[in-house]
Amino acid sequence: MALFNPDSKLSDIVLSDVSVITVLNRFDIFLGVGDKTVNEICREKRLDVNFLLAIINTNVSDEYFPETALKSFKASEIIEYLKKTNNYYLQFQIPNIERHFNSFINHSINDNNNLELMRNFFLEVKRQLIDRINDDNSRWFPEILRLESSLKSSKLSLNEVEISFDDDGSDSIEDKLSDLISMLVRHLSGDYDLNLCLAVIVALVNIEKDIRQNNRIRNRILKPLTNALVAVNSLK
Repeated sequence: MALFNPDSKLSDIVLSDVSVITVLNRFDIFLGVGDKTVNEICREKRLDVNFLLAIINTNVSDEYFPETALKSFKASEIIEYLKKTNNYYLQFQIPNIERHFNSFINHSINDNNNLELMRNFFLEVKRQLIDRINDDNSRWFPEILRLESSLKSSKLSLNEVEISFDDDGSDSIEDKLSDLISMLVRHLSGDYDLNLCLAVIVALVNIEKDIRQNNRIRNRILKPLTNALVAVNSLK
């Protein structure tokens, strides 16, 4: 997929991949954008156009890595975006899946469809995701902000080091969500409500895709920037 630029219409970006809607919401950008370009929206919202485009392009393109632009980003900007993303999981997506799972089980006619086992599997994934969010808030994010603050107080800059991208591969949380979706598709049995089944699967697919895209932000933008901050601070 071709990368988007400041002159791209925001409506065209959304129509090319509707999952971008939740990304834009985290920047307080909502539907009803008319024919405004990314540049125009960023001027209205007082957003860094290069940062917004980096987030969007990282979400829509598996191959995108903003090596040059990284040196102009603030770690605090990325962390603020990831905090909003984590809050979105906690406040909306996880409760939504649990509601669907509970309704699905309550409306199933018998106990032969492994639904309770599958819900418990999701609850394990939920605990793992919450543990990661807690680690973000208590350890990782504060340490990055400390490094950035330390850099500001010195005469060094990110231009002193080379920023590289090292792909960590897939994440265990997204892998487990993919496994759960596969379990529903392959091993669901017995009598059950088709509409509630679809609601559970769609909700799981949405959060799996969102976490996979979020991991690109973490791995392709924040981790390389963190490594660069560590490298620059070590030059003192």
